Amino acid sequence: MAKSGTTTQGLRTAIERSGYYPALVAEAVEAAVGGEPISSYLVHQETTFDSNEVRRHVTVLVLTGNRFIVSHTDEQAADAGSPSPYATTSTESVKLASISSVVLSRVVANPESYTPGTLPREVVLTIGWGAVSRIDLEPAACGDANCDADHGYTGNSTADDLSLRVSEAGDGPEAVRQTLVFAQALSEATAATSTPAR
Repeated sequence: MAKSGTTTQGLRTAIERSGYYPALVAEAVEAAVGGEPISSYLVHQETTFDSNEVRRHVTVLVLTGNRFIVSHTDEQAADAGSPSPYATTSTESVKLASISSVVLSRVVANPESYTPGTLPREVVLTIGWGAVSRIDLEPAACGDANCDADHGYTGNSTADDLSLRVSEAGDGPEAVRQTLVFAQALSEATAATSTPAR
């Protein structure tokens, strides 16, 4: 389930519609946003299966004129450290100028007959701002199949601070559409704040 829009009241309504601890989530998000006007937002609730447990969590993305705000709330079952179930909410505020990448991956069925404007089957929105980087290493090799020399390692470093997957089958077509709208707004906002090369 994903909801998007551009107003504070619309954001609160979307959080309430998600039905996932709305008072807790709204308070955390509104405190992070403060008095700034909202340019765009996306509320995405997801249910995951972890062994024998069903876990729900919600991610709220908010775009203001200067910042990108991420709020994530998870619920946890009672455990040895807590006799009752509990939820954890975190918010992070990122300056738009700090966002280094906005990647939107689209999965479309029957690409040979794709018509512009058709909704993708699923989208994955990945946003990087340098808080988390993933390094994938593998042994380096040369072109000689008989070479047994040590060529060290080669790899890639990827900014992967947030990745959000929304599918038509799991979340509905409106959720996919709203994710596309938010991704475009965020991409345009980061382009507007980037400094020209000298």
